[in-house]
Amino acid sequence: MTAHRPAASAIGPATPAALTAAAPLAAVAPAVAAPAAPLIGFGQVRHTRLRPAHHAFAYRTFFLLLPMRTLQAQPRAALPLALNCAGAISFHDTDHGDGRSAAAGGALAWLDGLLHAHGITDATGEAWLHCYPRVLGYTFKPVSFWYCHRADGSLRAIVAEVNNTFGQRHCYLLDAPRYGAELHADKVFHVSPFCDVAGSYRFRFMRTERGGQAHTVVRIDHHDDQGVLLQTSVSGTLAPITRQSLRRALWGYPAMTLATIARIHWHALHLWAKRVGFRSLPAPPASSVTHGGAAPAVSPTTLPTASAATSRAPATWPTASQPATPTPLPATSPTAPP
Repeated sequence: MTAHRPAASAIGPATPAALTAAAPLAAVAPAVAAPAAPLIGFGQVRHTRLRPAHHAFAYRTFFLLLPMRTLQAQPRAALPLALNCAGAISFHDTDHGDGRSAAAGGALAWLDGLLHAHGITDATGEAWLHCYPRVLGYTFKPVSFWYCHRADGSLRAIVAEVNNTFGQRHCYLLDAPRYGAELHADKVFHVSPFCDVAGSYRFRFMRTERGGQAHTVVRIDHHDDQGVLLQTSVSGTLAPITRQSLRRALWGYPAMTLATIARIHWHALHLWAKRVGFRSLPAPPASSVTHGGAAPAVSPTTLPTASAATSRAPATWPTASQPATPTPLPATSPTAPP
């Protein structure tokens, strides 16, 4: 999806003063086991291409981790994050799914419809959305992740919502996942003009706690008929969304969206200079959703293992009572691609 700026009437003063103070969470919908605090993560994005020319980069980043059912049940004024309204850092339902507005049920209604259409009717617990926000009114979301739980807190499905720079979107529905376990889906959607629409993705979603701080790691490796082609990861230290953490994000990453788009084209220029073959934009897949699940029994992968694979909800993610100023992951983090 290309960078998006809402209509002028929807853009307010892009200053930290627009960020309101945090307030206690309101009661949640009956299907949710317990209140959940919206989170922010500070960490790194890493990308390594192995063939035919080696190319790697790593950047600092921040992202949101939002309990969507909880947020749907509480008034907008009770949150420090701007929801579906102007703000220096904001979240808009229309940036996800089929673009439906909050008045029409928003991204959560789209998600529930997608799950039901594919036979998943028991994901009535919390739905955590890992995504990038709008920053100063602009957004580009290369990939977002929906962690869909049952009412008892166990993980039922993960939806990877992928956008490319041509304004197209595709979803990979990963059925019956477990945190820490490797998942598989065939690649059917064009993302980069320097990669064929072929092969498969190997996903791994991990959550750990080190030194009293919660961390999340997502690994996605692209395999073709020769083995691993691309290794990517996004990792971060989690803390509650507060006025202070949003200010840290704004001052530390004031042009994150524009920088992301600029880096995509900058690294594309590097790959072109290294004579990596260029592919034209193919026709999109016939279906907007591709199914995935457990990886094949024999899996030639170098992904690290999680300290404890589980299908339970991320109970170690912090609540509003925990520290709001996390320490970014060090450059020597074990989440870096090997």
